[in-house]
Amino acid sequence: MQPKAEISLSGYLGTRRVVSKKLAFALLRSHDQRICIQIVSYLGKEDAKDPKRVQTHETLCSLKDWTPVVVKGRLKTRSEPSKENTAMGIPLANDVELDLDSIEILNDVPKDLLLKEGTVFSPEQRHLQLRTDAELRQNLLFRHKVTQKARELLTSDMQLTEIETPILFKSTPEGAREFLVPTRTKGFAYALPQSPQQYKQILMASGFSGYFQFARCFRDEDLRADRQPEFTQLDMEMGFAGEEDIISTIEKLLKELWKQCLSEQVVTPFQRMTYAEAMASYGSDKPDMRLGMEIHNITEKLPQDLISKISDLKSPAVDAFRITVSDDPKVTRKFITDFLDSPEGQPFLVNPAGQPGVFVADASQPMQGLGALGYEFVMDIPDALALDNGDLLIIQARKNEPFSGGSTPLGNLRLAIHKAAVAQGLVPKPTGFHFVWITDFPLFTPSNDTDPGQGGSAGFSSTHHPFTAPKTAQDVDLLLTAPENVTAAHYDIVVNGVELGGGSRRIHNADVQEFILRDVLKMNAQRLEDFRHLLDVLKSGCPPHAGIALGWDRLVAVMLGKESVREVIAFPKSGKGEDMLVKSPNRVTKEQWDTYHLQLKG
Repeated sequence: MQPKAEISLSGYLGTRRVVSKKLAFALLRSHDQRICIQIVSYLGKEDAKDPKRVQTHETLCSLKDWTPVVVKGRLKTRSEPSKENTAMGIPLANDVELDLDSIEILNDVPKDLLLKEGTVFSPEQRHLQLRTDAELRQNLLFRHKVTQKARELLTSDMQLTEIETPILFKSTPEGAREFLVPTRTKGFAYALPQSPQQYKQILMASGFSGYFQFARCFRDEDLRADRQPEFTQLDMEMGFAGEEDIISTIEKLLKELWKQCLSEQVVTPFQRMTYAEAMASYGSDKPDMRLGMEIHNITEKLPQDLISKISDLKSPAVDAFRITVSDDPKVTRKFITDFLDSPEGQPFLVNPAGQPGVFVADASQPMQGLGALGYEFVMDIPDALALDNGDLLIIQARKNEPFSGGSTPLGNLRLAIHKAAVAQGLVPKPTGFHFVWITDFPLFTPSNDTDPGQGGSAGFSSTHHPFTAPKTAQDVDLLLTAPENVTAAHYDIVVNGVELGGGSRRIHNADVQEFILRDVLKMNAQRLEDFRHLLDVLKSGCPPHAGIALGWDRLVAVMLGKESVREVIAFPKSGKGEDMLVKSPNRVTKEQWDTYHLQLKG
């Protein structure tokens, strides 16, 4: 903008300061809210005789904040540039200002509507939160930047092709519950895709060597801070490829995104850890490697009478971790007592394997106050669990069997104690980013009531989805004799305790795929036919292929250090899956149900 130029600006009216009947100042936010400029309205002797100029001045003084306007005037250099570089949370053009000539009101703001920065609006007024919350807007602008940069890297540097796949799919038992879309043909329905998994595999059989899309996905699951019933994932697949091709591609992508969008240098290759190692050392399949506090098996070092006191299990395994919250045993005792008495801590006292054992190292006590752990343990304590005065040691029994699921009770307790210690200022909040690949997951997991799995009768289901390949030829041999021991060619990418995404090498042989569905998962004939299209595609000479999906909402939230994906989504659903702004889902009339040959029970 050149000083002395006649210009017209549109935007939202901001803070105003009425100095007198003749002089007023106001700030104008640009329509994209990326910059603001000061407006000056001054009524000189001649201006005061001009009804139009007087009306313009009075209008400026009377309008409410956030009124959309068009202002016209002459741009001039400020006699004293403002020392402030920002105003109202956005950059300020601090060396120029606009002498106001006219103002046009584009729409009114109701008198009873209070619009101020910092106001927390209800979900029903999400549009006002987006308009007035500079941080929330910046989150969405940052998301746009990351998405554009990823698209550029994937197409230009990695030579992948962006291809859209259908939203209206069919119901197939991949793992999560589906949203169904009824049709006017009686008894028939579409299903919204849990992911584009089958379509992207079909693309690999269609002659495309590399694919990606920012895909909308839908899962009818219980919600939490990092889950939404509909979400976005960066979906990728590569033909004639295996695990290492995908892993190296993702490492390059994430390294560049962190460098170009956060100015963070990420070291590659990322650390790798097997599922069994992660569960044993951190009690989680998505460990936060910044915390330390490794878990160690101490079963062989404990006296049997102590083990029998902390658990009723027969021959359990006993694990332990240590954390330093204070060098004063009194402070540590108060901390852990208050934690276990709190709503966050009490659930850990209800454990079928027994309550956790809590010990505080106290140099003023015999054997540091650890006598109950036995003389042998205290005298020969593992170096990784060596305790200084005031250190806290937590032990927990568990069934002595292979790990399954995503975490252990001790792993969850470890995270909860660390979070409480950070909240009280006893432990510094972890910083930076630590990436790790988790590999060698079990191909199958015992079935449970909350996960529908694939609907087979085997008593277990695919840990991720039924298209994941066994890792080795030996694993293929185990499919019929010991499927519970089969390792998957699956990999998860984790950063700071958050699973960014997961992928695998796929089964590209139709006979192996059908064998797993029919003979291992024991799907009935009708269920098997739901996958007939994929089996036919694989039979057509489908090449080996592998892929991955990154949860895009979650990735952006992690980059910005946000606890919830709702902070990086323009219109998120509530914890009940509702959009309170537009009132969805809404009731459907009987006539609408009739159209789809449906009726309500009860």
